[in-house]
Amino acid sequence: MKIDAHQHYWHPARGDYHWMPQDDPVLCRPYGPADLAPMLARHGIGGTIAVQAAATVAETEYLLGLADATDSIRGVVGWIDFEDPGALAHLSRLAAHPEFLGVRPMIQDIPDVDWMLRDDVQWAYPALIELDLSFDALGFPQHLQNFLTLARRYPDLRIVLDHCMKPQISDQRAGKDAFGAWADGMSRLADETSACVKLSGLVTEAGDGWGTQDLRPFADHVLRAFGPGRVMWGSDWPVCQLQAGYDLWHDTAQALVAHLPAPDRAEIFGGTAARFYRLTP
Repeated sequence: MKIDAHQHYWHPARGDYHWMPQDDPVLCRPYGPADLAPMLARHGIGGTIAVQAAATVAETEYLLGLADATDSIRGVVGWIDFEDPGALAHLSRLAAHPEFLGVRPMIQDIPDVDWMLRDDVQWAYPALIELDLSFDALGFPQHLQNFLTLARRYPDLRIVLDHCMKPQISDQRAGKDAFGAWADGMSRLADETSACVKLSGLVTEAGDGWGTQDLRPFADHVLRAFGPGRVMWGSDWPVCQLQAGYDLWHDTAQALVAHLPAPDRAEIFGGTAARFYRLTP
């Protein structure tokens, strides 16, 4: 099955998407399964992973409700409050839902770069391991070393790095070196941990006027470092629409992996996600 390993549904009127600009014509509107269905059909995508976009348990429950009513949603990555050990009750309850796959704290929005290593949040990682849930790592290149520390500390934690850890491609295009330190950090995660990575989010970080050639060095490095068996494609729809529609990003990603054998491409566009998230046929 061809899988989109990272997409979002939301309804701004719910009131908990605090990061969302209230006047953004692309983001600040409802997006639901009916909006995405034609694109999934057009590209032969049989299932998606719906990922949280609000730091509330209520939004996770909203996504699970959509999953109950939508065949194309193969699983939900939700949210719990890592700063509250009492949230273990929520985590255990959510884990009983067959479409609940794991959690994603919104680390990119937390000012403290060392938040993930704080003593008061450490309870959550063994709990995820015990419940056989996954951890979506959302951050920037400045978080790479801490994610490496986390993966070494909890080697049994199933970690996937969202959006290639958001390399600052627009800076690279402007003549700054945004590749070197990012590439070194990603290589260490590939070599020293079992983490997977999502081939997603690159167009958003590339800025206006991007081209496939701007993305290729970053995609090539991820593919070489992790190998197709640890890389999964995601649309990051509807966020991707800030720079590219679903169709354009899908076709661009296909072009970025076109040099690989068909079995490797099948891993990136489905097999890796199915294994990592423990999806059933």
